[in-house]
Parts: sequence; structure tokens; C-alpha cells
Amino acid sequence: MPLTDTAIRAAKARPKPYKISDAAGLYLLVNPNGRRYWRFQYRYRGSRKLLALGVYPDVSLADARAAREAARRLVANGEDPAYLRKLEKLKEATSTGNTFRLIADEWLAKQEREGRAAATLKKTKWLLEFAYPFIGDRPICEISAPEVLLVLRKVEARGRYETARRLRSTCGIVFRYAVATARAETDPTFALQGALTTPKVRHRAAIIDPKGVSALLRAIDGFEGQVTTQTALRLAPHVFVRPGELRTAEWSEFDLGQAVWTLPATKTKMRRVQKVPLSHQALQMLVDLRKITGNGPLVFPGIGNRHRPLSENTLNAALRRLGYDKTEMTTHGFRAMAASLLNEMGIWNPDAIERQLGHIEGNDVRRAYARAEFWDERVKMMQHWSDYLDSLRAGLE
Repeated sequence: MPLTDTAIRAAKARPKPYKISDAAGLYLLVNPNGRRYWRFQYRYRGSRKLLALGVYPDVSLADARAAREAARRLVANGEDPAYLRKLEKLKEATSTGNTFRLIADEWLAKQEREGRAAATLKKTKWLLEFAYPFIGDRPICEISAPEVLLVLRKVEARGRYETARRLRSTCGIVFRYAVATARAETDPTFALQGALTTPKVRHRAAIIDPKGVSALLRAIDGFEGQVTTQTALRLAPHVFVRPGELRTAEWSEFDLGQAVWTLPATKTKMRRVQKVPLSHQALQMLVDLRKITGNGPLVFPGIGNRHRPLSENTLNAALRRLGYDKTEMTTHGFRAMAASLLNEMGIWNPDAIERQLGHIEGNDVRRAYARAEFWDERVKMMQHWSDYLDSLRAGLE
């Protein structure tokens, strides 16, 4: 006989739990402490199952019957309501414990363990700080594309278009990491392709005409300052590595006997080992400098601390002292100088120049079959380049 509210209220507690049945598997479990719980008993794929529907009187008789009918429909459709309930609870627990900020921190820790450069990690953390106030504490599986776009628009509103573009990319990496680790289902940043303002490309200032290079080299020779700064400036055009790779160079990376500088993958932008053939001129600069800084780990230690490299601004500041402002020449500009003039010579394979610049071939097949990274040609090219710089310095070109 179906239950009534009167019968439920009249039910008294007993020494042991007992059931009061309603219909179609629904019953009320009365405990010795007087608490009353709704239960729905059903069969799923031949097995007896039990589903909790709440506590009386918080859940009324009518509510319990409605919940029973909803569960029966699931069973009729081949679904297990108890299993679905567990999934829902697991999803809720997972979402509240996996915010965007927590997933980003986890991914950053992974990058650090894998040897990502400290400078790169610092820039990435700086980028993510733009997103944290808006989506940092949101469950990552609930963040939508419009929410991310709102964050990016706020960055764009400051005129920082390139920062917004990089932030979208970085957020995308975090979302894809969450997908890979089963904390999210999609990457909402994928839908934002083309939604941001494309920043105007600003090339770093560089001197690429021979006369200008000639004047610059003579100015560097006349630099009056710390010997480490002067040597770094003199060496920069000969090796044209990235500024950070130059100023953090360690003596352990150099084989002066074989005239090779091997930059470890942890220091290069492309995360691959980069070898630099050392010309006679570059080698002599290093031999001379080793007499001064060779008792420490760094080739170019900062002032007063041999365990810390020259600061990021030291070399650019030296160029300013020589009369070159940031619109004329930067330390990074030595790379553009070499790339431009070496290509203009017309005697070197463009791929050899790209390899020496530390660029990676985008075509997987070409990259796989590059002939020993054009090493022999690069050795000849780097010596020719240093000889060319000497002739420019002397005003012979």
C-alpha cells in the first residue's frame, strides 16, 4: 500500500532500522535515532542497486516520488542512476579543486623540472598574472571562450596587443595540459583564433650597412669600461648568439682546443643544443679574457659577484654610452646584422646561416636530413665573417 504523509509522521523509531515501502522500489528507511531516509531500490543489468534520494522531511513524499520516476527513466534508457550520481559528485569535487591558477602552477612546476630557462618561466608567470584576477580561481573545466576573450580584451585595451596574443597562447597551453590530465574537456582559446588585434611587427634596431658596421666596430674598440663588458661587445658580432646566451656563457661550455662553443639545450630558445664555431679572432678574445675571469664559472661575470652574469641591460647601456640609441642598435641587432650581410654575400647556403642563427627548419623532413647541420660550411663561414668584420673595422671594405 502506498505511503502517506500521515503514516510517515506516525512512524516511530525502533531498536533496529526498518523500512516503510511506498511503491515501485521507493521506501523510507527509519533509523534508531529517528532519522528517516528515502531510498530507491532497482535492478540494473541483473544486479540489485540502491539510490539515496534524500532525508525526510527535507525531501517530501512528492519529491521522493518524482526523484524515483526520474531514476526509473534513466534505468529504462539503459543508464545507471547511482553511477551517474557518483560521476556528478566526482566532477563537482574535481572542478572545485582544479582552478585555472592551480593547473597553471602545476604546469609551471613541470616546466621547471624539465629544465625550462628561469627567464622564460619568469616571463610566463608574468603573463599569467594578467589572467588570474578574472579566471584564476574559476574551475578550469567551466571557463568558456567568452571569459578568456574578456581577459584578453582588457590587455588589448591598454594597447598591449602582442602581450594579449602571447597570453592567449600561454592560456591555451594550460588548458591543453588540463585536457591531457583529465581536468578539462576542451581548450576554449582555440575558438579565439582571429579574435585579437594583430600587432604591428617591430624589428629590433640593427645596423646592416657596411659603413655603419665599420663605424660601430671602431666605436666598440674605443669603449672605456669594464673589460668583461668590452669583450662581450667585441665578441657579440663575431658569434651573433642571442644576448642572454652570450652574457650567461660559462667556461665549461667552451672547448678552446677545438674552437667550439656548445650551448646546452636548457639555455637556447629552441631548446636544442647549439654549436658555435669559433673563429681565430673570437678564440683569441676568449683566451685573453680567461686570464681575467677564468677562475670563476662565468665568462662575463657581473661587477662584484663572479657567480652572477652581466645584467640584461649592461650591453645595451654600453651601446648607449657609445652614442647608439635604441632606435639605431641593440645587442640583439648583431644577429640581424650577421643574417643580412651573410645572405648578401651570396656565397653561403641560407640553411647554413639559419642553423648558425639557431633557427629550426620548419619542415620535419628537411630538418631530419640536414647534412650534419652544415657544420663544415659553418666553420668556414664563421671564419670568413670574422675576417670580413676585421676588414670593415680597418676601413678596407
